[in-house]
Amino acid sequence: MARITSLEVLLDPAGKMLLAEAYNGVIENVQKATISGQLKNTDLSGDPTAGTVEAKRFANAKSNAYGTARGKGKGELVKGKPVTIPIDTDREFIEEVEQKDVSLLGVDGFITRRSANHTMQMTNELDRAFFEECVASGTQFTPSTEATAIQDIIEEAIVTLETLKNDYIDGIPRNMLSVQVTPAVYSKMRKYLDENVNNANVNTAAEEFQTFHGVRFMSTINMPAGCDFIVQVDGSVAQPVRSTPYSAEKVPMSEAYAIELFFYYGTKAVTPETILFYSATGTMTVSSKAGSTAGKTKLTVSPAKSGTNTYSYKTAESVEIPKLGATIEGYTAWNGTAEITAKTNDDIVVVELTATDSKVVRAGKTKVTSNGDSE
Repeated sequence: MARITSLEVLLDPAGKMLLAEAYNGVIENVQKATISGQLKNTDLSGDPTAGTVEAKRFANAKSNAYGTARGKGKGELVKGKPVTIPIDTDREFIEEVEQKDVSLLGVDGFITRRSANHTMQMTNELDRAFFEECVASGTQFTPSTEATAIQDIIEEAIVTLETLKNDYIDGIPRNMLSVQVTPAVYSKMRKYLDENVNNANVNTAAEEFQTFHGVRFMSTINMPAGCDFIVQVDGSVAQPVRSTPYSAEKVPMSEAYAIELFFYYGTKAVTPETILFYSATGTMTVSSKAGSTAGKTKLTVSPAKSGTNTYSYKTAESVEIPKLGATIEGYTAWNGTAEITAKTNDDIVVVELTATDSKVVRAGKTKVTSNGDSE
């Protein structure tokens, strides 16, 4: 295609073909680049344009004595549990472009650059949503006291899923499992393999080592804050995505044109019991002692919050610690030093929240010791 210099051409057949080619490149590259795209459940039924799709889990078959069905006159019913995934996140890229802004690159060059950026941003958004659902619906893994090195903690988490049994699962082969880690954890594992493992199959010069003890191993920058790694069964989370091709329209009373891309997705755990996540920094120690005035308690927390993160607290007769990555309700902001009104022997939970989106990255709990009872 010849170099396109005028934005007006976006509205004619040649321009629409350019937009279609750019759109195809975006979708293809997003599918290749996302970790979530490699792991998500794709065994879905339903029409995504209707707003929901469905995954179904089937219970394990159980054998009976020979002749059981003959005696009952029927076989066993197949037990299935449907999981509905709403496509409830609506997103868009709409960018206005002035004719003067494409004079050097040309329209085709500009579209190529923007579509590459859209690919990267869609990839990161989908992966972030995927891993946030893993943490929100999965189970926080607590290693044994013997496991202190990161490689031992990861191995224990793998074994926990490998030996999982319930009505739907009778153990999980390692080739169905995968581990996703932060770059910091990946670096520790890479160093462990480089310095401690005498294994001819490990190429210490390579950036990636692909598997750890038979389990796929991946590094991601999109892990939720405070989470060090996730171990999951492939297909544990569904994330249907649909999108509409690039389109363009002229902005009234200007030389600008709007280039538009819309996409929609939903993210939901299908088998939440097959997801474990670990956080070495997700807990804090909270201590309470009598405050300086009646009804007050003075708290200390360790480790202290980082950067521009904030504290909040909640106290009552019984308070549950929120999960990593959760959005909290009913909490009170706290500056980290002010004495708090609370009753002796009540629970008090302190959470550290991210400054950007107020998600829990660390939490701790203790019993209150106050200076007498508040009125």
